[in-house]
Amino acid sequence: MVHGRKGPNRTGKLMKNLPIDTSGMTLLCAAVPVAVVDFESKRPKADENGVPLFTVQLVVLHDGGAEIMPVRLSGAPSGRLVQGTPVRVAGLMATQWTMGERSGVSFRAESIEGTALAASSGPAEGNGSAASSPAGK
Repeated sequence: MVHGRKGPNRTGKLMKNLPIDTSGMTLLCAAVPVAVVDFESKRPKADENGVPLFTVQLVVLHDGGAEIMPVRLSGAPSGRLVQGTPVRVAGLMATQWTMGERSGVSFRAESIEGTALAASSGPAEGNGSAASSPAGK
């Protein structure tokens, strides 16, 4: 069962947050985390508590396909994330947004952490050869 939370967005319309169950997905870091920067001031953005925001590009492998998903989170991800690192994502939410004529879905997580699967003695279930690639390449 999916329960959404509602709250106002920038235009005053209600937006719906939908939790995403990642248990059946393989998630890999696609690029190193980057600080979210304000478009106009070029200063780092922070959440409502003053914690810096980061975006991590993830590769999501699911049902024989793959998608790139930019995920925003408060604070730096835990562990060293480099391209190809398997990750665990907690509290992943999708949020519908609308700005004028444009609309889409953004993703936010409570935490993203690199897992030790890449250093294990073989591919983990569902991770295929990406988890067994040599480190440092």
